[in-house]
Amino acid sequence: MADKWKNTALLVIDMQKDFIDVDGPMLVKGGKAIVPNVIEAVQIARQRGILVVWVVREHDPLGRDVELFRRHLYPSEKGAPTVKGQIGAELVDGLVIEEGDYKLVKTRFSAFFATHLDSFLKGVGIDSLVVTGVQTPNCIRQTVFDGVALNYKSVTVIVDATAAATADVHSGMCFLC
Repeated sequence: MADKWKNTALLVIDMQKDFIDVDGPMLVKGGKAIVPNVIEAVQIARQRGILVVWVVREHDPLGRDVELFRRHLYPSEKGAPTVKGQIGAELVDGLVIEEGDYKLVKTRFSAFFATHLDSFLKGVGIDSLVVTGVQTPNCIRQTVFDGVALNYKSVTVIVDATAAATADVHSGMCFLC
């Protein structure tokens, strides 16, 4: 069965404490509910020999690599979001990077924008993507659109393993799915 899936990668996007935990400064309200489904997707991917790619945000503590519209959050007495090395940038409880997985750091919505993700994936023979994580109208959508534009043969979104701030926003964006 592993041969069937050898050209597929599971992208797990922004499943970090600052996005998922109730007190996270970048809380995506629907995020907590999908954690069990993301865990299951990762387990199934590993069983099938699918490459698991952890796509995370990790920013400079001063916010020098953050979008202009978010720079007001850095630095902060409360703690700026997704700062490299801080607890909020860690994966949410239950998700663990294992040997053989790959971690990619991004600083914008799309996992492909200004990263080496495309060359890495194509270099290891990946032509199909499965996408999980948060947040549907931003990071999920932009990554999916870029994956399609970069000619991945298949780009699939697991609807119940992706989330947005509200169910309405999520379902409204799932025309992609």
